[in-house]
Amino acid sequence: MEPSAREPLLRKPSSTYRTLPRSAAGRLDKEYLDSLRNERLYLAAFAAVLGNFNFGFALVYPSPVIPVLEAYPIPALTLDPHKASWFGSVFTLGAAAGGLSAMVLNDRLGRKLSIMFSAVPSAVGYALMGSAQRVWMLLLGRVLTGFAGGVTSASIPVYISEISHPGVRGLLGACPQLMAVLGSLVLYALGKYLRLVLDWRWLAVAGEVPVLAMILLLCFMPNSPRFLLSQGKEDEALRSLCWLRGKDTDYAQEYEQIKDSVRKQSRRISCVEIKDPFIYKPILIAMLMRFLQQLSGVTCILVYLQSIFKKTSVILKPEYDAALVGLVRLFSVAIAAVSMDKAGRKILLFVSAGIMLASNLTMGLYVHFTPPPLNGTTANETLVSWASHEAQPMNYVTLIPLLATMFFIMGYAMGWGPITWLLMSEILPLKARGVASGLCVVVSWLTAFMLTRFFLPVVENFGLEVPFLFFAVICAGNFLFTGCCVPETKGRSLEQIESYFRTGRRSFMR
Repeated sequence: MEPSAREPLLRKPSSTYRTLPRSAAGRLDKEYLDSLRNERLYLAAFAAVLGNFNFGFALVYPSPVIPVLEAYPIPALTLDPHKASWFGSVFTLGAAAGGLSAMVLNDRLGRKLSIMFSAVPSAVGYALMGSAQRVWMLLLGRVLTGFAGGVTSASIPVYISEISHPGVRGLLGACPQLMAVLGSLVLYALGKYLRLVLDWRWLAVAGEVPVLAMILLLCFMPNSPRFLLSQGKEDEALRSLCWLRGKDTDYAQEYEQIKDSVRKQSRRISCVEIKDPFIYKPILIAMLMRFLQQLSGVTCILVYLQSIFKKTSVILKPEYDAALVGLVRLFSVAIAAVSMDKAGRKILLFVSAGIMLASNLTMGLYVHFTPPPLNGTTANETLVSWASHEAQPMNYVTLIPLLATMFFIMGYAMGWGPITWLLMSEILPLKARGVASGLCVVVSWLTAFMLTRFFLPVVENFGLEVPFLFFAVICAGNFLFTGCCVPETKGRSLEQIESYFRTGRRSFMR
């Protein structure tokens, strides 16, 4: 039988077993590699993930700024504990609103235009913070940058997955979180060096750079073929896929598969179907994972990182400690991206929860049993007021808070950080994925808001050890939740996962 000229390119032909003549198989090998090596695909992915870089930058913006503004000589900009807690937390309210808006924007504007739209509130927010004359300008700027972050965190992974070649989808799928971590690391570094030579306002100015670069690059990038097909723009979708794969490849075969997939997935879920355990069980698991992920304390630690280090009087300067934690986070996310498909999801979640439990418990006990770093100061003094003093290290025991925080971030980045997003995309039923993803985003960021809003008041009234011991209890719950409720999806097809939730029979997951 004569081989088709449009043999599927989604799986590379085996070198040990060929059903095609060697010349035809060699041609397919070359076309497959050419489509993988098309630089335009990676340029489009890079342009999009600049939004994640900006998200990571904006999320931890208060970490180096709060210690400056708490002792700022202009009273209208001075942050007391109440204002500081709002400055650290309102970003998450904006992110929740942005995540909800992305559910509408992705369907109306498309993935690319939604990402570009996020540049408007982000640029305005940085401009407000950079030129702030009153505290309300700082808070509004945080809300706007949070809204932009919520839009990008919900839109960019969808855009990346829809433009990616199957052969590099895993690699490109890890890029959004890697770029978010890199953005946080750059913020920590700039927080140290810009404050030495320039005013703190230049941190907001620096935040404008990736925003402008993102919107300029995306102007020349195509929209996703899947979205264009959902809008009935078949010719434009074909041109988009040609641009992403290369005109010398057999992109038409992939186009037909995407077209068929879009046609099958067009039906929306009904209210009656939500009562089906096949629908609500995976949704509940995904939502509880996002809830427990935030309750573990990661957002509080990232937002108030430098102030926490000044409270515990670590042996190094808090600015350097924050940068070290950022490096550990970046390295750990890279490890998780490589090992998720090898070690499995559940084992990494177990290891992650165990490391976070030990780290939070160590931090809480250290703060409880170690004398305050400054003589004559009570243990319940506010975290913000502590941050106005230079850390006064006692001995090498004060490395414990730094090591505990580094291990916590490492544990989080290896499991409960990236895997919660991955499992959400794997276990949620396809026809409910849009609504369910929006609910997960809202649950995640509202939980983060409550924690960051009340973190400083709790520290003021009860001491720093109380929230860390609370986080340790939650991490123990994460360990139990993983064992009782989370299915292992490594090596399982989406059909097997659906069959498991539809019937409850574990034989589908073996």
